[in-house]
Amino acid sequence: QVQLVESGGGLVQAGGSLRLSCAASGRTLRTYAMGWFRQGLGKEREFVGAINWSGGSTYYADSVKGRFTISREHAKNTVYLQMNSLKPEDTAVYYCAAALATIPGRLSGEYDYWGQGTQVTVFS
Repeated sequence: QVQLVESGGGLVQAGGSLRLSCAASGRTLRTYAMGWFRQGLGKEREFVGAINWSGGSTYYADSVKGRFTISREHAKNTVYLQMNSLKPEDTAVYYCAAALATIPGRLSGEYDYWGQGTQVTVFS
């Protein structure tokens, strides 16, 4: 069993930056692909980005490509989402998720464990 806890969300002005963290307990994340998803108010959960088990490959939604960066630190059993040039449309609850998979997927159903989410609000 993997427990995931996100942190780092908050209120930020458009153009600003935030870094979200996803800390795991219960099991090492070394063998898990990790994904970030978000869900805005009244919207469906959508894929933001993902990173494979080694950290050597990352994948992003077109809407965040070039602005967001995913990384992972095995020693801390933690995955990060660096968000730059934030826009009001990035406002959402952000979730991290873990999948026992070689290549991370873009569908929420492909992930086995989820965090509780952290709110990101971007104002103009």
